[in-house]
Amino acid sequence: MTVLDTLNFVAFNPLQNNNPIAVRRRKLMAKIDDQIQLATNKDYTPTQQKWVIDDEGKQTKVEVAKRIKRWWTASVDGKINLVVRYGSKPLEFAKGKNVIELASEAEVADTLRKVRDAVELGELDTLIEQQAQFDRRETQKNK
Repeated sequence: MTVLDTLNFVAFNPLQNNNPIAVRRRKLMAKIDDQIQLATNKDYTPTQQKWVIDDEGKQTKVEVAKRIKRWWTASVDGKINLVVRYGSKPLEFAKGKNVIELASEAEVADTLRKVRDAVELGELDTLIEQQAQFDRRETQKNK
């Protein structure tokens, strides 16, 4: 028996990676991961790659800091309000309720991990789809 005989070969299906629902989940999970890093590490500064053209006309890839807005704020009564955003709009978990209220800032990272798990399991697919449809309608109106 060869080593290759021990492997399980299947046909490659690239459509699984382009599934719009999976793409939206990955996008939201990446944003949540950034927020978790921001909540657990105060010195966290995410970076992104950017192409720049120097004076001689040569293109080079440089790493620049990416600006991230925190999703949580302190309310007047001392509680923390956490807003989960898809795009620029907050997700509405129930009718008129788009904020997760927390007792302290120490709970932010754990709560974001729970939300990330819910996204990964597909529990927020309908909310994400509604938000994507809303953004699509707004873009079409502006054309």
